Amino acid sequence: MISFIVPAHNEQAGLGRTLQAIHESARVVGQPYEIIVVNDASTDATADVARQHQATVLPVNHRQIAATRNSGGRAARGDRLFFVDADTTINTRTMAAALRCMDQGAVGGGAPARFEGKLPLYAQLLAFFLFVGSKAVGFTGGAFMFCTREAFQASGGFNERLYCGEEGSLALGLKREGRFVVLWERVLTSGRRFRTMSGLQLLGNCSRLILSPFKALTQRSSVEKIWYDSNRERDDTMPDTFGFKVSNGIALLMTIFLITAPLWTFVPWSLTPLASPVGKIRFVIRMFFAHGGLVIWPAVGVVLLVNLLRQKRWTGVVQSVALIALCSWFAWGAARGVIWIWTLFCQWLAHFHVE
Repeated sequence: MISFIVPAHNEQAGLGRTLQAIHESARVVGQPYEIIVVNDASTDATADVARQHQATVLPVNHRQIAATRNSGGRAARGDRLFFVDADTTINTRTMAAALRCMDQGAVGGGAPARFEGKLPLYAQLLAFFLFVGSKAVGFTGGAFMFCTREAFQASGGFNERLYCGEEGSLALGLKREGRFVVLWERVLTSGRRFRTMSGLQLLGNCSRLILSPFKALTQRSSVEKIWYDSNRERDDTMPDTFGFKVSNGIALLMTIFLITAPLWTFVPWSLTPLASPVGKIRFVIRMFFAHGGLVIWPAVGVVLLVNLLRQKRWTGVVQSVALIALCSWFAWGAARGVIWIWTLFCQWLAHFHVE
């Protein structure tokens, strides 16, 4: 049997479409299945919508996505578990690819997501970057993940100490148990966060995650606005104000710089002097990414090192070593950037003091 676990909090508007897509995909593959909607303290008609679409409703009161998913995993009867977010629409191609990978020995995996609806341009670019990045490093988001029951139990499930990033923790655990795959096929998920929050608001939240990762990952208040907001009234509308557009424009510039960051290392600063507008923008963005990278890359490297020490498979050891080397390279680049920035700042202070 296949078990679909759908965590949901106040998802009455889109849950029906999600469940209908699951039914259609599961019927095509022709295997017995169940759908469990883990109703986490909803105050709307989420439970009623779930029952109308022949899903089992499991009421919980966690208000934490990791614990909610684990509750569904424990209640599931299937030997193959599929975790599908309540705002995500799956399809038969993705479903068949996931089952085929498990038939070939994979213990788990996931599918990248593309965002539905009207989105700012920076969000569209970011979605493509995340798709390429997830395939390159072998990790994916939590909108659609799958695994065998045996691997789920052996890995310990989703880490309930985390309020975000729990899908990465599960992926690391599954990688220790066997082969973890990131599919080429994608699912469709809601782009509501990009519509309801400005680019600068999202950048601010990401900055807190980068500069204080432990707090952001383990305290719900740090990610409340992004992942735990209960207000669904504005999900399909995007503000048309001047400030919102300016904010998204700045986010677009930073996204372009992030995506093209490796190329900027080959561009001499003489072509973009600090006195020029492009030079100032480049300097500010470089300062942000350098300081953020000096925090985030060593932190990721430590997590990967701990995972390396717990690896059971030689292929997992090789992959972990490669990712640690990549993080070390990024961290060294960030350190060089920070040294260069503060050297310039000290030179400016000395020059200003002399004058």
